[in-house]
Amino acid sequence: MPAPVEQPELDERRSRRVEELLAEMSLGEKLAQLVGVWLNVNREEGVVAPLQDSMQGEDVQFEAFARDGVGQITRPFGTRPVDPEWARSALAGRQKWLRENTRLGIPALAHEECLTGLAAWRATTYPVPPAWGASFDPGLVEEMGVRIGASMRSLGVHQGLAPVLDVIRDQRWGRVEECVSEDPYEVATICAAYVRGVQSTGVIATLKHFVGYSNSRAGRNLAPVHAGAREVADTLLFPFEVAVRDAGAGSVMNSYAEIDGIPIAADAHYLTEVLRERWGFEGTVVADYFAVAFLHTLHAVAADAGDAAVQALTAGIDVELPTGVAYLEPLKEAVAAGRIEESLVDRALRRVLTQKARLGLLDDDYDPEPYGPVDLDDPASRDLARRLAEESVILLTNNGVLPLGDTSGKIAVVGPNADDVAALFGCYSFVQHVLPHFPGVETGIAAPTLLRALREELPQARIEALRGTGVDDGDRSEIAEAARLAAESDVAIVVLGDRSGLFGRGTSGEGCDVESLDLPGAQLELARAVLDTGTPTVVVLMTGRAYALPDLIAGAAAVVQAYFPGEEGGGAIARVLSGAVNPSGRLPMSMPRATAGQPYSYLHPKLGGAGSVSNLDPAPVLSFGHGLSYTRFDYAGFAADELVAAGEPIRCSVTVRNTGERAGAEVVQVYASDRIASVTRPLAQLVGYARVELAPGRSARVAFDVPARLLSFTGRDGRRVVEPGEVGLSVRRSVADVIEERTVVLTGGVYAFTGDERRLTGVSVEPTA
Repeated sequence: MPAPVEQPELDERRSRRVEELLAEMSLGEKLAQLVGVWLNVNREEGVVAPLQDSMQGEDVQFEAFARDGVGQITRPFGTRPVDPEWARSALAGRQKWLRENTRLGIPALAHEECLTGLAAWRATTYPVPPAWGASFDPGLVEEMGVRIGASMRSLGVHQGLAPVLDVIRDQRWGRVEECVSEDPYEVATICAAYVRGVQSTGVIATLKHFVGYSNSRAGRNLAPVHAGAREVADTLLFPFEVAVRDAGAGSVMNSYAEIDGIPIAADAHYLTEVLRERWGFEGTVVADYFAVAFLHTLHAVAADAGDAAVQALTAGIDVELPTGVAYLEPLKEAVAAGRIEESLVDRALRRVLTQKARLGLLDDDYDPEPYGPVDLDDPASRDLARRLAEESVILLTNNGVLPLGDTSGKIAVVGPNADDVAALFGCYSFVQHVLPHFPGVETGIAAPTLLRALREELPQARIEALRGTGVDDGDRSEIAEAARLAAESDVAIVVLGDRSGLFGRGTSGEGCDVESLDLPGAQLELARAVLDTGTPTVVVLMTGRAYALPDLIAGAAAVVQAYFPGEEGGGAIARVLSGAVNPSGRLPMSMPRATAGQPYSYLHPKLGGAGSVSNLDPAPVLSFGHGLSYTRFDYAGFAADELVAAGEPIRCSVTVRNTGERAGAEVVQVYASDRIASVTRPLAQLVGYARVELAPGRSARVAFDVPARLLSFTGRDGRRVVEPGEVGLSVRRSVADVIEERTVVLTGGVYAFTGDERRLTGVSVEPTA
């Protein structure tokens, strides 16, 4: 794969080329640069985008569509299973055709989905974003971004449609599996790392979904969002701001959502005022697939496709994806009729051409010809997928049954996800996103199931397996037999969870929302039947979201959580169960106590907690940040600044020691609590964390430099401020497990932010013994 490269600068020569092209182009040529073309896709082969069956016409001919040029080529590798080397040559051939057969010879920008790795046949598939959050390891996520970007660049792909920066607000939402965490600071730090990694290879990262998408009413996909301006500003926007201002993201994709009655695709406040004028974003805003046309068909704020194009372009959407439903003839007619100034077309076009210039696509010596061999699943990528999967496995409970060691006893392995390759992958993997429409085509990657991995990991054990029931088919015919197998065994491992899919074809994934957080189908009955045998039972959850399982968590000998862990996930879980890997994952989302206790976030004010005025307790059974280890970590000497001027950073530090008998990793978490403020504030909010690897008996001093920006909020007058007064600063094992807290007094007057202040906490780890 190509070595990482820095994003090229827009020098004077390239800038001049942009202006020359813009001045020379006809209106038709301009509009062609603002749309994509989606080839080799039709209604008969299945839907991979919302309402694609009604929005996407029959397969188009590239030469006819691109006679005036084209802005983007949509998913040349990720639409159907194609040999990567053949597809790379085909893409290069289309670029050469554009150079030689259009008047201006402008190449297209090719984009692909890349949330769990490049979504192409035979490409490495990594764990889903909640697993990134569970790892609390931005450095490793950045490494993954480098590998993903390099794989795209080796094929001639210029833009990746990831990461997802939506903060988890309601776990009934099917797209929870695409999100990192319920905490905006963790989302910001993890996703910024991904952006830096991808863009270090010369590939553009695209932030999704700007903004509010995850806050949909009732957890339904593509539903109205009901959030006040303060919630949007203080919680939902923060990850995007960090990714734009700190990581330098090159592209942003709008959310399908509408906030307070205004669809984001037509909202200049967010797309222009916040994104560009306030944050200084200079890249391109691309439409989520068909989002421009949806202004007419779904939101009913536009009279027709032309009206939709006018509203979207005016608001700040530069490029219509995946194809030109609204930005071609409908927009051309609107310009001719005087309903929109051509200068707004030029505004978007200048951004598109500038991005192409930065990528070298407008250079005279641009060469689209492929080079070098293609290996999209090389050993280094697989090793990275393994490491991330191992770090993301969470040990939720354990009464001592784990680790299993080198047991020679009999183990019963039951459950629908024990021997199902699909259980490893999320809905934006190629395996789940595209291959279901091509039955009989192999996955193209090696992905051992958990059952197979257990047999390799525990060769002395006598392992017998039985499915027991399906994920959601409700089949109970094998439950009794599964219980009998468990009763005859020394240990039972029950592997439960989700099947990811799209638009109702799964129990998790885009368009696979749920009404409650009960495990799908008859899985809970299977687990209870096994538990009732009295055999020590380990429950393994392979899911895209958290489920409400208080009885299993209380009754099982151990519970392990793994969010769709990717191609190396089966082996990663098996090594955690055996003890070859010491678990270090932490919950990126709370484990709810009640199946209908949504929406919930640990970031609630005092009024959001339990009280005598309601019979319902919203507290989760396991809280954000929770996770166990096979070793022990002690904390000592927590110290923090006592007096700090409002607007200045707070410094704190603590010593962490591994007091157990084996090496392990601890996730040190620091939270702040604003005790009295002019608006209600969360009881606690994460302001820093550090993943600390320690050998037995070793210790380290972990220091945090918390910027005032993380203590700020939108005041009653709409300004972002920090107020003087008391702040509780605490070090915790999870948000519910407080080790020690210090009171910090913020002095002086109210500090109003300019926007340029530091946003991320500085962290240092110094070995002490």
